[in-house]
This record gives sequence, structure tokens and C-alpha cells, in this order.
Amino acid sequence: EELYNVLLEQTSNEVEKALYYNQLGIIETEQGDYEKAIWYYEQGLQIRKKTLPSNHPDLATSYNNIGKVHNHMGEYSKALSFFEKALEIRQKTLPSNHPDLATSYNNIGLVYYNMGECSKSLSCHEKALEIRQKTLPYNHPDLATSYNNIGKVYDSMGEYSKALSYYEKALGIDQKTLPPNHPSLATSYNNIGLVYKNMKDYSKALSYFERALDIWQRALPPTHPDIKDVKKSIETVKKKL
Repeated sequence: EELYNVLLEQTSNEVEKALYYNQLGIIETEQGDYEKAIWYYEQGLQIRKKTLPSNHPDLATSYNNIGKVHNHMGEYSKALSFFEKALEIRQKTLPSNHPDLATSYNNIGLVYYNMGECSKSLSCHEKALEIRQKTLPYNHPDLATSYNNIGKVYDSMGEYSKALSYYEKALGIDQKTLPPNHPSLATSYNNIGLVYKNMKDYSKALSYFERALDIWQRALPPTHPDIKDVKKSIETVKKKL
């Protein structure tokens, strides 16, 4: 973070400035400081709007990043409008099976899921998955992301066996491709735990939640929302045992 602030002070190049603001936004998002992240991303976006043509891919990146933060903050209609701006640019400028399009569909799917619009969410995630299956190797992490997200939608629709089968596909990829204490593995364990919790299989749920917590405690700052959430899940499940 200090590095990018120093670089910002030293450069008069607008393109570089926008890039550094974007990097600072990414760092703040990872730390869970969403207000700061939005501020940095907005600075970068303003520069890009002034210096780039209106359908430039870097603008899509800015819109996409700001959308992500609004989604984290629970501001879903704002998130949707930024994600749709990014998608619009990408649809105009990229081939129909480009991975960035999959990212856009994926992100819009996440917002619809958060808004409780499961069928819209599912259709976006399926579009993303279709592109990724055509263009990526079978054990690529983005495929795991798609499987996880589709699993989530099925879980909230009460279709638990479908949810588990997608989550297990995701976990299979993560276990092959990631180091054993990578946060994405924790997400997979947590998701599977949530399905077992919904199926009232509390002992299985507990074992997956504990694996998730173990990884997140090593990988994330202790105040991170994911850690708080999984601790709550563990408490809830222990009461049921």
C-alpha cells in the first residue's frame, strides 16, 4: 500500500496514476475496507473517463471493480449498474467466448443471488460456466468459481444434492491446484458445510466449517467478515449436536 502511494506521488502520467489507484482499491477490498476501496477506484475511474475512449477495456475493469465493492457492501442495485456497464463494454469489444465476458456474467450472477433472484442468477452463472468450459483447462480456478457459484444458487433453492455435486467439483479443482491453506479452499469447505447444515447433518457441517476456519485464520486478518461468519456457523451447529 505504501509503495503505491509513493508511486502515485512520483508520477505525473495519468495512465499510471489510474493503475496505482486501481491497485490500492484492490488492496483495500482484500482488507475489507470497502469505503476506502471505492474512493481509490473512483479516483482511477475519473482519470480513465477523461483519458480513454468510452468502450476501452480498462474502463470495464474500473466499473467491474467498483461493482464488486458495492456487492460486498450489500448495495446491490449500485453493484448491478456498474457490472452492467462493464458487460456492455465487453460485449461490444470482445469475442463472444472471451474470459472477461464470463467474469461479467459471473459477477452479475452474484448480485442476483444476493438479491434473492435465483433463476436470473442461475442463468448468468450458466453463461459464465459455458464460456469457461469452452476456453479453459478442466482444472482452472475460474471453473471452480463457477461450480461454487452454481452450487450456492442450488443450495438456496433447496436443491441440496445438486448443490453438493457442484461444490464437490469445485473442491476437487481447488485441492489439485491450490496450496493447502489457500482462502479459496476455505470457501469451498464453508460452502459444503452450509449445505450439510441445511440438510441437518450437523456433524458433517461442523467438520467442514472447522476446516474453513482453520485456513481463514491463517490467511486473513482476524477482523475479516468471513471469519466472523464461519465462527457464527460453528456456534449454531454445535448447539444442534
